[in-house]
Amino acid sequence: MANLNETRRRFLTHFASVGLGGTLAPGILWARMQDAGARKLTAAMVADAMKLSGLEFNEADLKSMTDAANQNLTRYEELRTLHIPNDVSPPFHFSALVPGVEVNRTKMPFRLSAAPAVKRPANLEEAAFWPVRHLAELIRTRQVTSSELTEMYLARLHRYHDKLNNVVTFLDDVGRAEAKRADAEIAAGKYKGPLHGIPWGAKDIISVKGYKTTWGSPAFKEQSFDYDASVVEMLRDAGAVLIAKVTTGELASGDQWFGGQTKSPWNLSQGSSGSSAGPSSATAAGCIGFGIGSETSGSILSPAARCGLAGLRPTFGRVSRYGVMALSWTQDRLGPLCRYAEDCAIVMQAIAKPDGRDMSVSDIPFNWNAQLDVKKLRVGIIQDSFDELTNADAKRNAAQTLDTLRSIGVSKFVPVTVPETPFNLNGISAIGVESAVFFDEPARSGRMKEARGGGRYNGRLVPAVEYLKLQRARMMMMMTLAEATANVDVYVVASNNTGGGEGGRGGGRGGGAATAPDSTAPSAGAPAEPPRPQSPTQRHFNMANLACYPAVNIPNGFSANGSPTNAVFYARPFAEMELLALAKAYQDAAGFHLKRPASLDT
Repeated sequence: MANLNETRRRFLTHFASVGLGGTLAPGILWARMQDAGARKLTAAMVADAMKLSGLEFNEADLKSMTDAANQNLTRYEELRTLHIPNDVSPPFHFSALVPGVEVNRTKMPFRLSAAPAVKRPANLEEAAFWPVRHLAELIRTRQVTSSELTEMYLARLHRYHDKLNNVVTFLDDVGRAEAKRADAEIAAGKYKGPLHGIPWGAKDIISVKGYKTTWGSPAFKEQSFDYDASVVEMLRDAGAVLIAKVTTGELASGDQWFGGQTKSPWNLSQGSSGSSAGPSSATAAGCIGFGIGSETSGSILSPAARCGLAGLRPTFGRVSRYGVMALSWTQDRLGPLCRYAEDCAIVMQAIAKPDGRDMSVSDIPFNWNAQLDVKKLRVGIIQDSFDELTNADAKRNAAQTLDTLRSIGVSKFVPVTVPETPFNLNGISAIGVESAVFFDEPARSGRMKEARGGGRYNGRLVPAVEYLKLQRARMMMMMTLAEATANVDVYVVASNNTGGGEGGRGGGRGGGAATAPDSTAPSAGAPAEPPRPQSPTQRHFNMANLACYPAVNIPNGFSANGSPTNAVFYARPFAEMELLALAKAYQDAAGFHLKRPASLDT
């Protein structure tokens, strides 16, 4: 029976590959072969199936299809014996740029804000919530050593882990060794810059050589790799100190992993959202200086909103994904989760560059100038997002966000209209097909049976022709969005997030109300329902995500339940400098990033 089932799977796969996987044809043909006791297809079988499926082909077409199917049964069997390493992507590389979009290709000097006047607190834990910019000054002025800072953050990670459940693997020895090296370099006058000696945490889909990289799943909880991810190497080169593999939602979805649910430090009854659950929770709790997360569809922005952080989703192609679990080679992005927008710029300066491994990474320089005059920016607004708000706290804080922006010199908000599209935006997401490809080997070995989401089989029902046509539709959508945002540098989108409701599934990469599909799958035997219409805000989220625009979450107040509320600033591709400059200016005026969660010590 096992051999018969394998043969059937190979058979059905071929017809998906020729564009008939979504029709009745493969199943009908398989039944005809079984009825006839045959091991190969005949033209008569194909012709019969095509009639029953409502499809017609001439005799030459039928012969060609029959011959190709019989040949490919053997070819596919050979292909499936080939081991393809995780870091091998398809040889075509997505770009966030469309015709007519201009970007700054000139490398500019990296200009930080004026060095803050800092003084070591009597209790070093008082600095646990400081921005990286301030921590860096403590180290640069040698008021504190990296080893002292590392011990402080390690103590907090261990102390609060039972409450927050945000660490998969503590890297105490790694952190102490890296901190000792940083101290020796600084003592020798070899200070590398503002990340030198700063402790950080890596989302546990990021490979660290010799240590477990579990992807948050019981199916992979003993997995490790013999290489570091590029982002780990780059941060090590910048002098940053890795102290933990922090949690990811299972297979980069939500905030649930094989060890339970990661919690928000603002409300311990709530999940942190996900799937960058650990980097967000640990940063917001003052347990690491910053975290590195990933996003395919909300997995940086959603937990940053829940945890009250400045979380940057960079433009696609800014940061190498080498050594990182893939969900979608055309949507996955790595980015920093920080307390302060300028911290995001500091981290990006170290990691936003080509590595010669991930060929999707652009050589467009990442620039930062903290003195950029935000009064000269063309700031847009999606008014629909403000009009759609239903929560009173969210409404009040959204209005105050605009008032604060006006106070720092934004004299006019340019209306941005979310374009209509003639097709369902969820249908053009590449996650289903591309994740099915990435997880093909473990699915065939039976390993995925232990994982939530199983073998990701839905992607196998998308014919190759339709998949590529959908990506062409995606390009059309990107061009439409580029036209709609052509007259702004940055634009503001309001959010209904108040940290309420159930926190279990937690957004991002497959979970959460902000990013979930617009309809649920019908039960077995039930007729498929047409997708529910999306609001302009939902439509924009999908469009900007699929177009791979940069965005930064910014906390803009608190709800009645004590959880942070937020707004999201967006920019056009590769305009992170303008995006982060406005976010920094807003944070400097509003000050919400200076608030600390009180629930940890109650």
